[in-house]
Amino acid sequence: MMKHLKLKQLLFFIAISFAISSCNSTRTALFDQYSYEKTIKLKVETDQLISKATTPYSANQEEIEKLFLNLEKLVEYEKNKPNNEITFEMLKMLNDKDKNLLAGFFKHWETKGVASKSFLQESKKQILEAFDLLLQYEIKKDKQSKEALLDLINLNTPTYGQR
Repeated sequence: MMKHLKLKQLLFFIAISFAISSCNSTRTALFDQYSYEKTIKLKVETDQLISKATTPYSANQEEIEKLFLNLEKLVEYEKNKPNNEITFEMLKMLNDKDKNLLAGFFKHWETKGVASKSFLQESKKQILEAFDLLLQYEIKKDKQSKEALLDLINLNTPTYGQR
């Protein structure tokens, strides 16, 4: 009788463990070298382009369009990876003209024609920090990097036009 009870407990424990480990909400996509390399490339290109924001937007439009084409390609790639909702949401946020990150900065630059040096510096800091959080999450896939990225995603920021 005791052996039978222990066997039932063991089977119950195994079933619960299996159910938890197979739950989609607990899964995270594995490290992806392609995603990591493309994100680094986008960060470097973004850094270079933001530095040019004191010059006319129109003089940099071709480079800006190329940057956003590469971002859209990465968004599409990330969208189709299983268990990758967080990275996908962050990239969508970078590409959202109504947020205070990448696309919002370029929308502001386009609207104003040029950006002030102080605006450029503060925006650059925030945008590059967002890329760093994304890169850290891709490398580590740990709880701390996940929470940092989720905090940024969930942050309700006004658009540049609402300041």
